[in-house]
Amino acid sequence: MDIAFGTDGWRDVIAAGFTFANVRRAAAAYADHLAARGGGLVLVGYDTRFLGREFAEQAAAVLAARGLEARVSADYLPTPALSFAVRRYGAAGGVMITASHNPPRYGGFKLKGPYGGTATQAIYEDVAARVPAGPVPEGGGSFGAFDVRDEYYGALSALIDLEALRAAAPRVVHDAMGGAGAGWLAGFAARTGALEVVEVRGRPDPLFHGVNPEPIPANVVATAELMADAAERSGGPVFAAVTDGDADRLGVVLPGGGFFDAHQVFAVMLDHLHRKGGRGRVVKTFTVSRVIERLAASRGLRVTETPVGFKHIVDAMLGPGEPVLIGGEESGGIGLSAHLPERDGLANALVLLEAAVASGEGLAEAFARLERETGWRHAYDRLDLHLGGEEAMAAVRERLADPPTAIAGWRVESAEDLDGLKLNLERGGEVAAWVLFRASGTEPLLRVYCEAPTPADVAAVLAAARELVAS
Repeated sequence: MDIAFGTDGWRDVIAAGFTFANVRRAAAAYADHLAARGGGLVLVGYDTRFLGREFAEQAAAVLAARGLEARVSADYLPTPALSFAVRRYGAAGGVMITASHNPPRYGGFKLKGPYGGTATQAIYEDVAARVPAGPVPEGGGSFGAFDVRDEYYGALSALIDLEALRAAAPRVVHDAMGGAGAGWLAGFAARTGALEVVEVRGRPDPLFHGVNPEPIPANVVATAELMADAAERSGGPVFAAVTDGDADRLGVVLPGGGFFDAHQVFAVMLDHLHRKGGRGRVVKTFTVSRVIERLAASRGLRVTETPVGFKHIVDAMLGPGEPVLIGGEESGGIGLSAHLPERDGLANALVLLEAAVASGEGLAEAFARLERETGWRHAYDRLDLHLGGEEAMAAVRERLADPPTAIAGWRVESAEDLDGLKLNLERGGEVAAWVLFRASGTEPLLRVYCEAPTPADVAAVLAAARELVAS
């Protein structure tokens, strides 16, 4: 079978396409890629999914057999901790065995560049071209181990104002969803004494406690109920941080149980970093709220927009030109150049906490202030439509080649095709909404994204979009 590297690595169903044999083929391709660039040390990590350590050891044995020095993480770890380790130890690269936010039945194979972040498109293309057609023998190489937890905690400590947090003594809930972030934020709190962490779904679980490990409202109902109750008590948590299967994404639940989405997190973090004196470009993917570009413009910061996939943000972070301050995507992945060219849900939770402590505002209050500043009202949702194969997907593409002139009472003012088809929507003489149709890069489905002034507007547009696709 072909091994296809999508938005961020290769993912497939465990025991169907994601097998020991195919992991060895992917590892062989990566080994040849690194050998062509001088070889060196390669670090291999894994999350809490079924057979994670066994898949990691299969990959490490192949890497070692092909002349590289390979080490496997002593235990499960977050993807950003592996990325940090690659940079900290001067490794040539890294492999993370994770399917990130995908359902439990999936396994995945992510690559990390020597700079300590998501592999670029160029790296993935070269590795894909080297995947052997036939089987790769099992074993043959010995490998060591590594444990980066203490050094990673040190990097997090350097990123934030620990003394300000210690003075405020804030409480935070951490819902790890049974994934690779389990225990890591609580461990940081115990080491630093800068915050109190209440753990939810903090036991590692390959079934992710019965949900898909993606920090979206449908998957955090229990945490929302906990936060609704917590809001009634004084001294309650500032927010609940929800990290995905490999802890590179962040979702947030507010006191009262409301969901604070990735666009809102991005905006509050950008505001906070700018107030601290941060300067540089703001990078956003095609699916991110218009409030980000308006906020950046109001602060005199230039915006770069990219296709979906954090590897495109990494390209901007590593490329020439003006340095990048912050880069983020709709799915909850945000990277800070002061930290890593990588998404890091744990680091971002701490920066967001610092923002709340520094401003004295609740997160909802802070975002409402930014809406007033930018003149853009934000409500957002996404549909994931399983269309039944490539033939159905092709039919949808053909239908969208001639897009409608209006949708749900909004006039289609213009269209953009950077990644999928985005329709900018106007009503009352003002463009105030958009809807985007885009094929997923990691799963066989069509994603439909919408931003509009109110939840009712979003629901109406998405309903019309669903009807358009199904017609």
